[in-house]
Amino acid sequence: MPRDPERVADARAWLAKARLDLRSARVDLGAEPPIVSDALFHCQQAVEKGLKAFLAWHDVAFRKTHDLGELGRQCVAINPTLEPDLRAAAGLTEYAWRFRYPGVTLSSRNRRWRKPLSAWQRAWLR
Repeated sequence: MPRDPERVADARAWLAKARLDLRSARVDLGAEPPIVSDALFHCQQAVEKGLKAFLAWHDVAFRKTHDLGELGRQCVAINPTLEPDLRAAAGLTEYAWRFRYPGVTLSSRNRRWRKPLSAWQRAWLR
């Protein structure tokens, strides 16, 4: 059975936005010195938009949210094999807002962002 063209267009639009965030994250990480806080924001956004594309493709409604855990649970309900990577990537949720305002910086001693970033790389750069 052919896919609904509107659903296909919606999923593709989300993926196009996710690709732009991936590109921005790569630019940030390639800068000297790397702009890790901004890259984390774009990684979170890329995962969020990728999950929304997956849900749109499967015609599953989702709330307007940045919560990767919530979106991930909806995706896992469709495809349980995604669970390990999406559970790990959920740690990127806080980077949707953490560095968006003045006065908040990325501590060089606090490396807890490495685990969700690694999960993101495994899930989206395969």
